[in-house]
Amino acid sequence: MASSICAISPSVASHLTKTTPPLFQRSKCKMSRRTFAVTGIVGSGVSVAASTLTADAEPSSKGFERLPFKAEGYNYWTWRDHKIHYVVQGEGSPIVLIHGFGASAFHWRYNIPELAKKHKVYALDLLGFGWSDKALIDYDAMVWRDQVVDFVKAIVKEPAVLVGNSLGGFTALVAAIGLPELVKGVGLLNSAGQFGDGKRESQTSEETALQKFILKPLKEVFQRVVLGFLFWQAKQPARIVSVLKSVYINSSNVDDYLVESITRPAQDPNAGEVYYRLMTRFMMNQSKYTLDAVLSELSCPLLLLWGDLDPWVGPGKANRIKEFYPKTTLVNLQAGHCPHDEIPELVNKALLDWLTTLTPEATLQTV
Repeated sequence: MASSICAISPSVASHLTKTTPPLFQRSKCKMSRRTFAVTGIVGSGVSVAASTLTADAEPSSKGFERLPFKAEGYNYWTWRDHKIHYVVQGEGSPIVLIHGFGASAFHWRYNIPELAKKHKVYALDLLGFGWSDKALIDYDAMVWRDQVVDFVKAIVKEPAVLVGNSLGGFTALVAAIGLPELVKGVGLLNSAGQFGDGKRESQTSEETALQKFILKPLKEVFQRVVLGFLFWQAKQPARIVSVLKSVYINSSNVDDYLVESITRPAQDPNAGEVYYRLMTRFMMNQSKYTLDAVLSELSCPLLLLWGDLDPWVGPGKANRIKEFYPKTTLVNLQAGHCPHDEIPELVNKALLDWLTTLTPEATLQTV
């Protein structure tokens, strides 16, 4: 998740309008944010993390190997005094999978076992999500960038390919420019991020005493009440299923496994406060991080695996990224916002095919 929130979650609006009180139906942009809020900890992505999985992969109803769901999670790594959950499976050149907003490593359930047949696959939970700690910090895109950069240095320890969905896609991009010597390529699945002028600073007048001591506290109280209600609503299994079905064109993979991988982390003691901080601070301040600026600094090959039927992030963004960054391979897919979970067989094949085209590193330096 998050391009600009407005850009990322538009179309579930029609689905939510039926159940949304008039208070929240002010503008199209605010409806997008409301939709995103409900989806947020609810389900724009989900994942699992595993360590030494071999025959542990279980068959799904479709016959694909699926990463087993473990309530206790898999591996843990301490980063900046916070517990970070991750999965690792397979041998070979490494791939790091990064989930979307509201998700976890478990959203890569159908990708990890297949990709691990040829590669060493890692999937981690970003700080504040999944089985990782719900840290009470000021969240910013650069926090997750630093987390991924340090993860590659400390855990992966060799050049890798970063692959991300939604928010995880943008995180992969900024991590790649922060660690060019250890990132061989980046794969984006319906990535967050917006084009625009990131250097433009908003012109704000100096705060008056009335604004600082009366209006701002009242605004925060109102936000906490509204977002508290949205967070409670977002945790309900029925709501999760409803939102997921609105962004999965083929909703047959919206099952109990997926729902539990979203609801369980939302029960953590600090989850509500993290949600509030994400929605009021991180989400409202993303325009300063633009695709223009990030892509201008990128140097490695880029793969776009794009679900063209995504009601939030349509194919227009993928086309614009390809125009802006020539070293891009675009694969259009008939899927929604999470093609890796909706049509994993096609995503796995496209990703594996692209990986064979990457120029092998002459020297695999370790850290």
